[in-house]
Amino acid sequence: MTPNDPLHTILSSAALQSGIGGGVTFSGGADPVLPTPFRIGTAGVATLAATGLAAAELWRTRTGRQQAISIDLRQAAASLRSGHYLRIADGDLRASRDAIMGAYSARNGRWSYIHTNFPNHRNAALSVLGVAEDRDAVARAVAQRDAAELEEAIIAAGGAGGMVRTAAEWAAHPQAAAVAALPLLEILRIGDSPPEELPPGNRPLSGIRVLDLTRVLAGPTGARTLAEHGAEVLKITAPHLPNLGYQELDTGHGKLSAHLDLRDDRDLATLRGLVREADVFSQGYRPGALGARGLSPEALAAIRPGLVHVSLSAFGHTGPWAARRGFDTVVQSVSGMTLRQAELVPGKTPGPQFYPVSAIDYCTGYLMAFGAMVALNRRVTEGGSWLVRISLAQVGKWIVDLGEVPAADLPVVAAEFTPDELDRWSMVSETPAGRLRHLKPIVQMSETPPFWARPSVPLGFHRPVWPAV
Repeated sequence: MTPNDPLHTILSSAALQSGIGGGVTFSGGADPVLPTPFRIGTAGVATLAATGLAAAELWRTRTGRQQAISIDLRQAAASLRSGHYLRIADGDLRASRDAIMGAYSARNGRWSYIHTNFPNHRNAALSVLGVAEDRDAVARAVAQRDAAELEEAIIAAGGAGGMVRTAAEWAAHPQAAAVAALPLLEILRIGDSPPEELPPGNRPLSGIRVLDLTRVLAGPTGARTLAEHGAEVLKITAPHLPNLGYQELDTGHGKLSAHLDLRDDRDLATLRGLVREADVFSQGYRPGALGARGLSPEALAAIRPGLVHVSLSAFGHTGPWAARRGFDTVVQSVSGMTLRQAELVPGKTPGPQFYPVSAIDYCTGYLMAFGAMVALNRRVTEGGSWLVRISLAQVGKWIVDLGEVPAADLPVVAAEFTPDELDRWSMVSETPAGRLRHLKPIVQMSETPPFWARPSVPLGFHRPVWPAV
């Protein structure tokens, strides 16, 4: 398989032709690039190629000129765990997972995955199990439970996780059927407004304002990708929301960051004011969650006709799990990916294994940016307000559908990239936290090379205002 095949699928999902924005040159060989049967390099390079093509098409809209795009498959695969390579002041920022998080042996030979990286999810799981925060105690409690029953109990308590399934079991699940009926992503017109020219500037997204209300990895990666093509991105979060600090440094390149508590009417009014001057609103709350605060796609399009609303969920907007919270690792666990990874690349401990990157998260983020840029270009030619809709489960299915590498190739694959490669792919930024070493933008473009105009900053570092033009 070449990257052109999945790239064609991505472009087709947005009703685009393969020739938009010029051509793409791929280098860096083929999968496997890391020890996993899944074609993570192909997935990464195809989704990044889509972002490059969409940015190049915006540039052509501005100038009438096309440009050449090139991407290295191995470098693209490294970007799928870019947080792994963060270094600050010669220190290591990599954070281990929460001690409780993981897969546990349940009754009848089944496994249960419990996601506890955030305190509220950890507390929910521990309350259901009736144990203290101790991994051995959790293991003993899970061993007495039915995995399917435990899955529902933890979700009902506000937690996250799921019963580990085989691919065949997932295929027979009603939520898998709902996901299978959806395209990879949707770009839908949800309102009328006049066509809008792109603001003046010398980058594909110059003058475009993006509100980023997403968390963890996928959504923040999407907004970071828009920033590297020139967008003005303002991340909005709140002090009471838990976060993993190293991830914010990974996904914060190019962004402003401000605090607004959407439970407060004054802060909610401030957000609506920001929306009136925005072009893109990106959110990762569960479907319908923001609607209760008057922030549904349609409500925001009424506030700002011409808005592009990017909406991310875990399992899609339809089906019995549409309102269920989830993460990359949850989707891997319930869909059969962790059992298949363990079958072909056994871990140091028995049981399900995660693949060695966060492919669903990062690829979803790249596709969110791609969809936003396609919708912005349509706003130029057609006008209208737009909804870009995608889920982790849709992207997980797409990755699985790419097929597997030959099993015989896996034992000889290195677990890490070479020091020379990582050095070539890295850069250093001066941040409020110190000198941060991190991966560069991956896509190479001949006329508008991607870069971040701002360094990563702590959450809430700025005021919730747009910079003066």
